[in-house]
Amino acid sequence: MNVNLTEEEIAFRDEVRTFFAEKYPADIRDKQDKGIRLSRDDTIRWQKILCEQGWFAVNWPEEHGGTGWTSIQKHIFANEMAAVNAPAIVPFGVSMVGPVIYTFGSEEQKQRFLPDILASNVWWCQGYSEPGSGSDLASLKTKADLDGDHYFVNGTKTWTTLAHVADWIFCLVRTTSDVARRQEGISFLLIDMGTPGVSVKPIITIEGDREVNEVHFENVRVPVENLVGDEGKGWSYGKVLLQHERTNTARRPGHSIDSNA
Repeated sequence: MNVNLTEEEIAFRDEVRTFFAEKYPADIRDKQDKGIRLSRDDTIRWQKILCEQGWFAVNWPEEHGGTGWTSIQKHIFANEMAAVNAPAIVPFGVSMVGPVIYTFGSEEQKQRFLPDILASNVWWCQGYSEPGSGSDLASLKTKADLDGDHYFVNGTKTWTTLAHVADWIFCLVRTTSDVARRQEGISFLLIDMGTPGVSVKPIITIEGDREVNEVHFENVRVPVENLVGDEGKGWSYGKVLLQHERTNTARRPGHSIDSNA
């Protein structure tokens, strides 16, 4: 992409270059350059540095802590980030569930979850795919049955990246089975990974890495206030999430997180 930068954009590019020269930790740079797997602590430390600069939530609206950058500024930032081989931003919080929460969530959910996503205090994973429901996601079978002020969740999610180091998972679950279209009756639920009944089983890749997992839910009790938006509208919210994922300017993770480091 050939871009003729304005004086203001050149100044911005120089500011970004100075930031990377001064704030990119030498030990993380060394690991990146040598292809050494980063620990969770390494990645969190780097994301907190970006947050302190106000440059973490590139695509968020300014009122929720976003940058307010133009498309050219985002392009400049992505190029400079790639030029120094800076770590990829883990997308599940800032690029996936965050936009769903600030678009469809309640004010209480925004206040509860968004600050910790921005500060990388809480790590998220994505509960979409299931055994037998990968490309045909609308056939998902994980159920969330409402009982008073809680849902009881039962089912399995698979190929769940970084579930073994995540604090929370956002899930598409089936809250209604008697529907005309399979896409109906699916809801968007936020689940604390520490809740009794949640268990994680590793899927070891051919390279011997543990990046993806199976997540099992057995009578997991989830407060109804963890439902994002309206019950039965999760399919629509999930599509919005995928749009944010595809337009994310930060690179996707190309490495595993070493949870033992």
